[in-house]
Amino acid sequence: MQDQIIYEDFSLYVQKEESEIPWLKIFTKEPYKELGDVPIGLRKKLWETYDLIEYEMTHFYNPTKINMASFANMLPRVHIHVMARFEEDSYFPQPVWGEKQRDSKLTLPDEKEFHKRVFHALTQKHN
Repeated sequence: MQDQIIYEDFSLYVQKEESEIPWLKIFTKEPYKELGDVPIGLRKKLWETYDLIEYEMTHFYNPTKINMASFANMLPRVHIHVMARFEEDSYFPQPVWGEKQRDSKLTLPDEKEFHKRVFHALTQKHN
């Protein structure tokens, strides 16, 4: 299944990662290898986008913690993962790429409403 695009403009896009937890990824359209390669204006926009997603994720889901990651070893281009973590999710407190801790059945609010909130916030900020 191809990941769903939540927001897109001329310089970046936000994509949903299929997971039991709320998880979005922010990509620059230009495939920069390292964050230091990203022009300063776009780097600022990348962090503003992260801040808005974190805010919406925190206020919509009320998670235990927000995780942010950017390894880019398997996909060698700048992108940022933003994940809402819950004490009862399958991997907490380990990273989602770590060892599964338990079987979990999270009951979360409708992700479509969350995606609408993210789209609206990013559209207001970047347009």
